[in-house]
Amino acid sequence: MDIVDLHDPHRVNRTPDETMILFSAGSFVQDEFKVSKVELRLYLEKSDKKLGDYSLITSFVETDKGTVEMVYDEGYRGEDSLKRASEFLTSNLGISGLILRSVISLRGKTS
Repeated sequence: MDIVDLHDPHRVNRTPDETMILFSAGSFVQDEFKVSKVELRLYLEKSDKKLGDYSLITSFVETDKGTVEMVYDEGYRGEDSLKRASEFLTSNLGISGLILRSVISLRGKTS
């Protein structure tokens, strides 16, 4: 089962402008879900002369029971927004929170 947990799923109905893999080696088990990949995806949606690019950053979690893509952050975040989001997640134990949110979403859709 593939879940796109966004108010407007068409916002991610294309190839991301950039991706950053946070976890892909081996497997991590959260409850009964085996997580094989966690990544952040950047979709540039519009550009403003003063504010710069409007970034939609999503998290994408792949498990043995399906995938989940959901909003992580969005807005005018400046240059290197994906890199800064990735650094924040990896330095503050945010990956486990992303995984837990995704597992809860998968569990809700499959039960």
